[in-house]
Amino acid sequence: MTVHAAVDGALPGLAAPTGYAVSDERAREEAQREADAAVEELYRHHWDRMVRLSYLLVHDEGMAEEIVQDALVALHEKWDRIDDHDHAAAYLRQTVVNRSRSALRHRSVVQRFLARQTGTDEAPSADQPVLADDHRHLILGALAELPRRQREVLVLRYYLDLSEAEIADTLGISRGAVKSHASRGSAALRTVLDRLGPDVRGT
Repeated sequence: MTVHAAVDGALPGLAAPTGYAVSDERAREEAQREADAAVEELYRHHWDRMVRLSYLLVHDEGMAEEIVQDALVALHEKWDRIDDHDHAAAYLRQTVVNRSRSALRHRSVVQRFLARQTGTDEAPSADQPVLADDHRHLILGALAELPRRQREVLVLRYYLDLSEAEIADTLGISRGAVKSHASRGSAALRTVLDRLGPDVRGT
């Protein structure tokens, strides 16, 4: 009879020791408490900024809140597999950007399907914001006209005030690509704002 067999309770009349099971259970409980506390802290400090980030990408407040909530849940579930917990905020930011992209793709598919069902020739862009007269919506509309990557870089740079290195890490691109997208995006945004008129340029 092997030692492992004995530990597993294979010997007649002998119960398997419970020390290992108790220790494992305590470790799991401690890991759960750590994950709970960490994600709660991220929620308190980053919820508003992450919702705003997602909103600037998807132009839908309810969808943005759902995206950030799902990102926090995903982070909690993966907490014990994250190598560097000090960079959890960066991981959250990256997850929010990725989920916002996925939401836009899904919305585009749905809109194309609805367009076919209703017999219209063209579905509205997934990036098109709800029209409104105020300047904020006009600027969001200008952002929505940019290519996705340029829009993401500008939002991360000018709204979250991230460095080139942080933007590169969030989007999974090089710092050189960040500079290129920022330059092209800024020039394109100025062109769009010029077309919208002087009142928008002055905001």
